[in-house]
Amino acid sequence: MIQSIRQAYNQAFSPEQYRAFLDQIQHDYPGQLDFRVAETPVFVPLSLKNRILQACESIIDTLTDDQFKTWSEAAIPPGQRVPNENDHSSFLAIDFAICKDDTNELIPQLIELQGFPSLFGFQSYVSGNYRHHFPIPDGFSHLFDVDSDETYRQHLRRLIVGTEQPEQVILLEIYPEKQKTRIDFVITHEMLGIEAVCLTKIQKEGRKLYYEKDGQRYHIKRIYNRLIFDELENFPDLKTAFSLTDDVDVEWIGHPNWFFRISKHTLPLLNSPYVPESHYLNALTTYPEDLENYVLKPLFSFAGSGVKLSITKADLDSITDKENYLLQRKVKYEPVIQSPDGLVKCEIRMLYIWHEKDPRPTLLTNLARLSRGEMIGVRFNKDFDWVGGTVCYFEE
Repeated sequence: MIQSIRQAYNQAFSPEQYRAFLDQIQHDYPGQLDFRVAETPVFVPLSLKNRILQACESIIDTLTDDQFKTWSEAAIPPGQRVPNENDHSSFLAIDFAICKDDTNELIPQLIELQGFPSLFGFQSYVSGNYRHHFPIPDGFSHLFDVDSDETYRQHLRRLIVGTEQPEQVILLEIYPEKQKTRIDFVITHEMLGIEAVCLTKIQKEGRKLYYEKDGQRYHIKRIYNRLIFDELENFPDLKTAFSLTDDVDVEWIGHPNWFFRISKHTLPLLNSPYVPESHYLNALTTYPEDLENYVLKPLFSFAGSGVKLSITKADLDSITDKENYLLQRKVKYEPVIQSPDGLVKCEIRMLYIWHEKDPRPTLLTNLARLSRGEMIGVRFNKDFDWVGGTVCYFEE
C-alpha cells in the first residue's frame, strides 16, 4: 500500500528467505503451526491508519454507551447465557476490509467485530520473526498504545493472570492440542505460564473447578476463555463435569456472554462511513431493491459458516426465523497488496484488551489476512501463495 516500501520489499524477497522464516517457526514451535503464514507483512500508510483508528473509536463509542447492555440483550441465545457477567468485554477484535472510495482513496470497511480474544501470543512472536528475516523499515510498528513488546506482555499478564498464581489460571478450549490456533496457546503459556486445558479435563466440586497436571491438582481461579458455544455443537456426545452455563466460582477473562453481545448483532447499531449498511432481517418491512449488493449472515454462526453471498427475495421470504439473520451491504475488497504475480486482497483486525476498571479498551496490536479467493479464510485460498495470516506495520 506504500509503493516505495512494497517495491523494496518485493525486490529483496526470495523463496529461501521465506523458507528460513517458516523454518524458524518450526524450530521454535515444532509441529504447532497449522495455518498458512503469508510471505509478507502489510505496510499501512498514515492516512489509512488514521481512518482505521477513527472507525474504531466510533465503534467503541457505541460499545461504551450506557444503553449497550440493553441493546445487546437479545444477542445471547436462549440457553447459552453464562452467570456472573462483568461490566464490559475483556477483549475486542475489529475486522476491516481494505477498500477504495469514489476518489480512489484507501478506506476501511467493517466486516466483523468480536468481544473475544484473538492471537495475542502469536502476533507478538510473528512480528519479531518478520523483522528478523525481512527488511522492515524504521518508523513502522505493529504496536499501538504500548511502547514495547515487554509492556505488551505486562498488559496481557495484568489482564489474564491478574494477582493469581499462573497455575490457577487456565486457557480454556475444547481439545486445545488439535486446534489450528494451538501455536498461540503454546506461546501464551511461554508468556504467561498458564496451561491450555480441555473442557473435558475440568473437575467440578460444588462451585469450585480444578484441573490436574503432572499428578498435581490445581484450583482454577480465572479462565482465559478461548472456547465458543458454536464449537461445542461439533461434539454432541461430549462428556464433561462442567458446563459453561454453570454458576461457578471463577473469574472469566473474557466472559462468554460478551462473545455474543459484541458480534454481528452489533452491526445495525453502528453509524459510521466505515460501517456498511446492516439490518436485522426481522426489522425490515421491505427488502432493498438491489439485493445483489447484499449478503445474508446468520447471527449465531461464526467463522463464515452459513453466509450467503447471492440472495433473492424468495430466499428471504422462506426464512422462518428472521430474528436470527442479518442483511448487510456487500463490501468490495480492493486488491491492494502487490505480490510478484498480481494484487492481493487484505483484511486487518485491530486487537484490543479492556482492563476491568478502564472506561475504554486499550489498542495493543493487530493481525492481517491476505486473500486471492472469493472470501477471506483458509478454505477459500487453498493452493495460492502470498496469502494467509500476517501482521501490519503501521506508519508512525
